[in-house]
Amino acid sequence: MSTSTVSAVSAAPKKSARRKLSVPVILLIVAGALALVSLVRIISGADDLTSVGQVSGALQLAIPIGLAGLGGLWAERAGVVNIGLEGMMILGTWFGAYAGYQWGPWTGVALGIVGGALGGLLHAVITVTFGVNHIVSGVAINILAVGVTRYLSNFTFDKAAGGSSKQSPRIDEITKITIPGLSDWLRDIQGKHWFFVSDVAGVLGGLVTNLSLLTVVALLLIPATIWILWHTAFGLRLRSCGENPVAAESLGVNVYKYKYIAVVVSGGLAGLAGAFLAIVATGIYQEGQTGGRGYIGLAAMIFGNWMPGGMALGAGLFGFTDSLKLRGGAENVHAMLLLLAILLLLVVFWQLYKKKYLPAAISAVAAVLLFVWYSLTNEVPSQFVDAAPYITTLLVLALSAQRLRMPKADGMPYRKGQGK
Repeated sequence: MSTSTVSAVSAAPKKSARRKLSVPVILLIVAGALALVSLVRIISGADDLTSVGQVSGALQLAIPIGLAGLGGLWAERAGVVNIGLEGMMILGTWFGAYAGYQWGPWTGVALGIVGGALGGLLHAVITVTFGVNHIVSGVAINILAVGVTRYLSNFTFDKAAGGSSKQSPRIDEITKITIPGLSDWLRDIQGKHWFFVSDVAGVLGGLVTNLSLLTVVALLLIPATIWILWHTAFGLRLRSCGENPVAAESLGVNVYKYKYIAVVVSGGLAGLAGAFLAIVATGIYQEGQTGGRGYIGLAAMIFGNWMPGGMALGAGLFGFTDSLKLRGGAENVHAMLLLLAILLLLVVFWQLYKKKYLPAAISAVAAVLLFVWYSLTNEVPSQFVDAAPYITTLLVLALSAQRLRMPKADGMPYRKGQGK
């Protein structure tokens, strides 16, 4: 079967395809967003918004979310909804920590991937072979993962080494890299708090300071996914299974095989996300440490319109919001109220331009309320600070939901030979 033949299965009509953003346009959007954040930083006095530490922390928090989102993308591009990402992450944290403290962190990474892949294999058997509802299967795996890891923790973690039924002993660190000279120079520029220039230095400094080697590996998985799924015959066949499996089968594609591969890879990526949490982010396994990041990864994937680049932006946004509460807490989140108000004001002008008067009015009211809240307070309640990442998830999904296009056969039951 030729590549051109399969492309007919998955290619959308040209008239309905959305024009892709060019690299210069994307860079211009990023620069504009950074300038807006810089303006908010100067007005609010929250100088930690774009500091080296803030960016470094945001990257570390975004990686598990991004890996989970990447796993969800692999599965759903093949037509399988993977709500079980959270459970596969939990398996990754436990297997990664168990192997990590006994045989070293890189062994832990490998076993974390295996643990998540086993969860993915189970999900594939249930959904692809037996045709069970994808949501039901995913929820069952999430529940099963909690029970299995709790049971295993009771008799595996050595209490003499600092372990317990709910946590592992300490795991050795993976090597971290810092570019000498450049890191210090960027930190100095960031510390001067200049408009835009210091913010750019803070962002770049966060990318070259105390960067774990596993973080580098995780970042490389994004372009690797783009190349595999969009620039190879294998990826084309896999995506055809998520768009029209009946047509793909008629052209000789083994739909079951590609679905299995996609879901197992999905579980492996989620397991890698869990291993990252246990080995890099905390250095220890703790029960419940995933904290719903599997679900947030799924939200990042939806925000990114089932594309790796958009998913990475969504994961970065959620990681940045999560990092705010760890550095500066209430002050940083309070500054974000002003940022949200300005963004909503820009949305108002855009909606008026599009002659959408009711949404414009609602956005205007919300912007005014946020301006008032920011003006009358000096900080936000601690409960709001803790909930900020999850509120961001809901807001982003609500604002982007109208422009999304999932794979056409995503979540739909498929049986071999049903097109005959």
